[in-house]
Amino acid sequence: MTETTQEVRVRFAPSPTGRLHIGGARTAIDNWAFARSQGGKFILRIEDTDPERSTEENKQVILRAMRWLGLDWDEGPEVGGPFGPYTQMERMGTYAQALETLKAKGAVYPCFCTKEELDAKRAKAEDEEGGYSGYDGTCRGLDPAEAKRRIEAGEPHVWRLAVPEGHGPIEFDDAVYGPMSFPADVMDDLILVRTDGSPTYNFAVVCDDANMAITHVIRGDDHLSNTPRQILIYEALGLPVPTFAHLSMILGPDGKKLSKRHGATSVEEYRDRGYLPDALVNFLALLGWSLDGETTIIPRDVLCSQFSLDRITKKDAIFDEKKLDWMNGVYIREMDAATWYGLSRPWLVQSVATGYCITQTSVVPQANPSDPNAPQPEPVEVTAEALHRAEAFVNANQPLFERIFPQVQERLNRLDEIEGKIDFMFSGANCRLDQKSVTKVLLKEGARAEEILRAVRDVLANEAIPWQCDPLQDACKQLCETLDVKVKMVFQPIRVAIAGNMVSPPLFELVELMERDDVVARLDNVIATVFAAQ
Repeated sequence: MTETTQEVRVRFAPSPTGRLHIGGARTAIDNWAFARSQGGKFILRIEDTDPERSTEENKQVILRAMRWLGLDWDEGPEVGGPFGPYTQMERMGTYAQALETLKAKGAVYPCFCTKEELDAKRAKAEDEEGGYSGYDGTCRGLDPAEAKRRIEAGEPHVWRLAVPEGHGPIEFDDAVYGPMSFPADVMDDLILVRTDGSPTYNFAVVCDDANMAITHVIRGDDHLSNTPRQILIYEALGLPVPTFAHLSMILGPDGKKLSKRHGATSVEEYRDRGYLPDALVNFLALLGWSLDGETTIIPRDVLCSQFSLDRITKKDAIFDEKKLDWMNGVYIREMDAATWYGLSRPWLVQSVATGYCITQTSVVPQANPSDPNAPQPEPVEVTAEALHRAEAFVNANQPLFERIFPQVQERLNRLDEIEGKIDFMFSGANCRLDQKSVTKVLLKEGARAEEILRAVRDVLANEAIPWQCDPLQDACKQLCETLDVKVKMVFQPIRVAIAGNMVSPPLFELVELMERDDVVARLDNVIATVFAAQ
């Protein structure tokens, strides 16, 4: 770990040009956790100098994602701080002031080369000289008086950094990659300020980091090549260089850079798919960092106390969504019912509304994603009225859903997976029957399913039997002896007839939470629908 006697100050500086990417979220988490482990400050800075793509809406998207992840910032938008403002467009005066400092030192010069001239030089170099090696310094030797005259005449120009001649290797000790060295003689005189007066990325980021007293720059290793250029700017301004720590790339399971082809890529997409912020933070923190090489479930307080730069690896991290699913499931199983209810309400509403919209008992084909020609089940069309009713029902029945939670808890890896698992509880006398389950269980030769279901119907209709899990289950189990069949032959048809398929959460625990009249009517409808033509 890099030792420092001054307060640790780190920053996460996204551009508001879209949603917060998973890679950016990992960078934010590492900065946040390092600041917390060191008792330092975590600064959020918005780099909005791209006027065409940077919008207030995108900025709010990023802030929402950060808040959802639980990454609280000590300074930045909506918080303020002593080094504000925290958006680049509001900091233009600081860049102008830094440029004047560099002019006074003779560390920059105006360049009047046009884009067409530079393009022509680049094309010639690529054709005749084996490749373009950077700006050739045409304007570097201009007489200052001539340069001044051309500026005063309004001739378009940029400002370039004059890389010192004879500068030795640019060296720094990266907290992840170790000692790094770049030859200065291959660095061309980079542009600091464009023709329109706006700063380039490398100039703005150095000015911001210096003015905000950033001690550690923790960022993706795609910025590694920018580091020597930025160090040259720090040196020209006479400012201390922060400690750099470059994080490895995040790759998909195929070893290629994580992208849309691997699935969701933004924090909001993972939120909307039912992942928990604690699980996602835990998972992303482990992409390139480890606590001890073995521990996988790391609570926030442990992450915030134990995170260190010396445990970050240079090896590219693999984004394994199956591991994320598993980890998310662990967090779900550790939560209490009230917490689950609060976090799952959008999907509970959808499940209840889907149940409301199942208006008849019908056999539907089983989806077969591997066969595009196989019949696919028609989705239940959920109406706005059903959603409204369902929302009111969910809001008014928290105790009911808290009783449901223990029955589904072990079967959920994501919150959105509740859809499809409890819909059947809310469809009253109706049921959508999975075709494969009907064929394999209810219509199987020798299964005696109709006889069994009629007997089960009479048992469940008997009001002398308490409408509770154990008495109902025991009464149905007694049918095995009465009908001289195995337990499986009784309980599989019950599951299919009430839940619609062979796989469901513990059945009688959920049947107890349904209305007796609905369950009995459902058995009647299934018997009539499945066996009428037999």
